[in-house]
Amino acid sequence: MAAPGGAQRWLLLTLLLFGLVHGASAVFVVKDGSGTACIMANFSAAFLTSYDTKNGSKSVTFELPASAAVLNSSSCGKGNASDSSLEIAFGRGHTLTLSFTRNATRYSVQLMRFVYNLSDTGIFPNSSSKETKTVESVTDIKADINTKYRCVSSRQVHLHNVTITLRDATIQAYLSNSSFSREETHCEQDGPSPPTPTAPARPSPAPTVPESPSVSRYNVSGANGTCLLASMGLQLNITYSTRGNTTVAREFNIDPNKTTFGGSCTAQLVTLALRSGNLLLVLQFAMNASSSRVFLQGVQLTMTLPDARDPTFKATNSSLRALQATAGNSYKCNAEERVRVTEAFFLNIFRVWVQAFHVDGDKFGPAEECQLDEDSTLIPIAVGGALAGLVLSVLIAYLIGRKRSHAGYQTI
Repeated sequence: MAAPGGAQRWLLLTLLLFGLVHGASAVFVVKDGSGTACIMANFSAAFLTSYDTKNGSKSVTFELPASAAVLNSSSCGKGNASDSSLEIAFGRGHTLTLSFTRNATRYSVQLMRFVYNLSDTGIFPNSSSKETKTVESVTDIKADINTKYRCVSSRQVHLHNVTITLRDATIQAYLSNSSFSREETHCEQDGPSPPTPTAPARPSPAPTVPESPSVSRYNVSGANGTCLLASMGLQLNITYSTRGNTTVAREFNIDPNKTTFGGSCTAQLVTLALRSGNLLLVLQFAMNASSSRVFLQGVQLTMTLPDARDPTFKATNSSLRALQATAGNSYKCNAEERVRVTEAFFLNIFRVWVQAFHVDGDKFGPAEECQLDEDSTLIPIAVGGALAGLVLSVLIAYLIGRKRSHAGYQTI
């Protein structure tokens, strides 16, 4: 049986990832030597990254806690007119730093840096490394001088293998009166309110369908050995509204060469998590104890669509019954399978061969063929049988007709 704490951690990870719960936001203030505030920030943040364990790569999501605090190493710069920084510490040696710069008219978060300690077992359980890692990236967070940067929408900042999602953010540097300004500079993600359409928006013509995705092999192991083997090609079919209020349906292939994967094994749930850039796809397999049937129960997706009205696309469904096979057997299907996750998201699976829970080393068990493959085998047989029947009917009709034609004559 899985430890209750492990199940709770996974549930919390899922809820955080899909925005069902949020970490508490906090106001962070940097003051100069005289006690005058020069930087103020109010936001909540979620961190998504992966790390190595003895059983392979594992993905983890955690929130900036309410206990996070501003470090004394934060700075107002010289005379509140040069580079300044906000440094926030939390947990066991984790720090988030926003470095600001300015010119005559604008200021910006020139650099965002995140330092995280892999020896923090509360966030990185079973990590095979205890080192402290540093990742950083430039950002496009910027605002006019004497205005506050405001972004209600969730926005992501990618720092190498860490994705930071800021939510409901209000940030201002180079303050003139130790408080947020009334005037605001809005982020592009919020954008202007969309105009009221005079007629229902019509879907735009579907773009050219991409080639079938490459098939790749995945495996997940736990304390008791391998709990998942999978070989498949994955494609995302997503319908969304663009900033121009146009509905589009697009397909995205999962490129194995640009994808990392990990997962977890419990007695109730086997999880495969695939991460590629700003995309995270989670597949969850369950087993019905009474029927000993194993199936794909849950699919969760979060990704960024730059041209969408809401750039952060999320979809989840935990009540599926796809890719079913008997425990100890594998499920195999050469035909394309379309799994409906939500109205806006279908997961297309190509040439799938998968087995969860009872896996013997790195070998698939006896394969249970999908109905689509069985139908494709039966069709040629049925067509052949029909043609044979037709030929036989024509032959019988010909013989009967010939016999009747001879019946009108007598032998001399």
